[in-house]
Amino acid sequence: MNLMRRRILMNRLVMALSGLAAAIGLFFLIWILGYVTVKGVGAINWAFFTQLPSPPGVEGGGLSSAIVGTLIMTVLAALMAVPIGIIAGTYLSEFGRDSRLGHTVRFLSDILVSAPSIVIGVFVYLVMVKPLGGFSGLAGAVSLAIIMLPVVTRTTEEMLRLVPGEMREAALALGAPYWHTMVRVVFRAATAGLLTGVLLAVARVSGETAPLLFTALNSPYWGNLNQPMSNLTVTLFNYAMSPYDDWHAKAWGAAFLITASVLIVTILTRFILRDRSKR
Repeated sequence: MNLMRRRILMNRLVMALSGLAAAIGLFFLIWILGYVTVKGVGAINWAFFTQLPSPPGVEGGGLSSAIVGTLIMTVLAALMAVPIGIIAGTYLSEFGRDSRLGHTVRFLSDILVSAPSIVIGVFVYLVMVKPLGGFSGLAGAVSLAIIMLPVVTRTTEEMLRLVPGEMREAALALGAPYWHTMVRVVFRAATAGLLTGVLLAVARVSGETAPLLFTALNSPYWGNLNQPMSNLTVTLFNYAMSPYDDWHAKAWGAAFLITASVLIVTILTRFILRDRSKR
């Protein structure tokens, strides 16, 4: 009887500590989101999205070039990383599951997922920025693509493995070639999961600053992919470290915009996963 009471007390204690830890984490999460929202909403206006940054010490202006630059580099990174990641994930799931090459690719992908982003930024700086003689938006997109690649690869592999093998066997029994089975049956069944991987990868790189400091750097003007390109994260860093109150306000606005974007992508991913689990 004493042993049973001890187990009950220990269970209640662990449950209480777990609930307390969850409450503390939720409290800080709400605190951070609320603080960023309160401080950042005031800086969001029409000029924030349509005007270029103002010179140092001059009030007004906006972050239009930084917003567009971030979108360009993120989209370009996705165009580079998503096809390669899906192909690599398909190989790991369908062809190289137990091969030595498959184990090696899987191991390297797991390492790359946890690699510090600043290391990737330094790597791209050494192989692209320094040899080409200058910072560029293209180098920034490449660094973001390297960060996205292992996320898409591993997510693709796991989502394709969730597709029942009977679906492959049924398509092959009807005479469909294997590539046709993959494209018309397996990929279609895993569409929601593949899209989830892409959204997670985009959310992963949305707030990255360190790799862009070494690759794209920053610019207050409209630029192209061969020049330093403005982006929200580095602009936020520069504005937050400045002595100007107006730049501080815009830094909070940029923080709110990044946070809201990541939150929207995360919520969208959750909805996609929930809809998939109901099918």
